Amino acid sequence: MNEPAIQVRELFKSYPSGGNRLSVLRGLSLEVMPGEMVAVVGESGAGKSTLLHLLGGLDRPDSGNIELAGRDMAALSALERALLRNRDVGYVFQFHHLLPEFTAEENVMLPCLIRRESKADAVAKARNLLRELGLAPRLQHRPGELSGGEQQRVALARALVGGPSVLLADEPTGNLDFSTSETVFALIQETASRRGAATVLVTHSERLAQRCHRVCVLEEGVLRSLHGSRYKFGWESPVGKL
Repeated sequence: MNEPAIQVRELFKSYPSGGNRLSVLRGLSLEVMPGEMVAVVGESGAGKSTLLHLLGGLDRPDSGNIELAGRDMAALSALERALLRNRDVGYVFQFHHLLPEFTAEENVMLPCLIRRESKADAVAKARNLLRELGLAPRLQHRPGELSGGEQQRVALARALVGGPSVLLADEPTGNLDFSTSETVFALIQETASRRGAATVLVTHSERLAQRCHRVCVLEEGVLRSLHGSRYKFGWESPVGKL
């Protein structure tokens, strides 16, 4: 039987606030299986991005346990966490964060080069993935020469080029128009599923959340499975945001 690619138990996280501490996560637990896509929804400030930062090893919890790809994050050094992120975690942000001086191909190659793969292998992986995402004519274009949807597809290719077992997506279609957001979401869904990546997608879009395998709402610092109409998404604009 497959083991969860993401396993979180009793996660607590707080931040300094004046002379006190602001509790954001209060005993949160989550399991995501390989190939499963879980949408996380909730009010602004509920801690959705905090959760993704913790899952990706970009921040550390006050207490609780996070296992990614069978590795206990708490037992890893800072260097080991960085290596785990490079090899096993793909991260897609709301803003593409591409390096403007590099071409699309070079941006996607970077994670491979950081792993000290040969340049020839890095080029081959980047080109194959960009072509798969419909960007064959844009390999040598810099981010400023690409549309918003094309930039986000390059960012998706960069996240997937290492074959991660975990994909974390933080409002990846939030800045895109309706048609482009549909295309980018479909690409995330298709490529993650085909590669068997466990995916956690933070979104304000009811339309996109309902296309995931599960929807969880982050309320009062914990995740609850969403059933029926307990959570009110509110009005969704034509670009897929509240």
